Amino acid sequence: MSARPDPDASPGASPALRAALRRLLRPLVRLLLGQRVSHPELSALLRELYVEVADREFTIPGRSQTTTRVSLLTGVHRKEVKRLREDPPAPDAPPVRAPLGAQIIARWTSEKPWADARGRALPLPRLGDAPSFEALVAGLSTDMRPRTVLDEWIRTGVVELDEEDRVHLRSDAFVPREDFDEQVFFFGRNLRDHVAAGAFNLEGGEPPYPERAVYYGGLSEASAEKLRELAAERGMDVLRELNRKARGFQRRDEKRDEPKQRMSFGLYFYREPEADEDEGSGAR
Repeated sequence: MSARPDPDASPGASPALRAALRRLLRPLVRLLLGQRVSHPELSALLRELYVEVADREFTIPGRSQTTTRVSLLTGVHRKEVKRLREDPPAPDAPPVRAPLGAQIIARWTSEKPWADARGRALPLPRLGDAPSFEALVAGLSTDMRPRTVLDEWIRTGVVELDEEDRVHLRSDAFVPREDFDEQVFFFGRNLRDHVAAGAFNLEGGEPPYPERAVYYGGLSEASAEKLRELAAERGMDVLRELNRKARGFQRRDEKRDEPKQRMSFGLYFYREPEADEDEGSGAR
């Protein structure tokens, strides 16, 4: 695997990297246009980020970073670099706390007495002491009434009530939909970690992070739908297992006086009509 590229080498993306960037950025540009984010607005944000990353992460050991060097690395005019270094943009808003729905489901699918040994959510009596849906919600929030959560989740299809007044979590609705701001937060976080893992691997990081995909064309709509259903079913098995293990490790590790790390593992499936520039079929 190749070593990390030299930031002081001759500038410019390789043809392969440029092609990858076009594929990567196309759906993002489509989203931005749909959200009325103009090119000048995105350009200003990129300019700030180029200066910030170059200033913080591309220093020379034993030497202080200079405005001139940041300008050479980024291609941003020296006066603009100087302005951004002296008056940096306001820091990003702190990450939002995991939505209550995600916290409830994380516990429901990982801990006894709410889940079985394989991390599958058990049917819960609607009312009463633990294990009940009422106790599950009340144990995580005193601000939201369990009945309010239940009514909304029944309305949106996250859970179902049976004839015995037990609440069942629907596996195809593993996480309830958040509001737009929360969706945007997780959109950015998940894609950031995916891109960071791929960049780590491209830069020769060891050991490399898992980053694999199966991709096929020439499929009918019905076949693609069957594969989506299979990916959702099997993928949820993996997510449940990782969720159960991570919750157990977290409870153990929080008692240890040592530096902490975070992790993320993602799952996605996508389909669309074939185009001439599609990459064919295979697995990687």
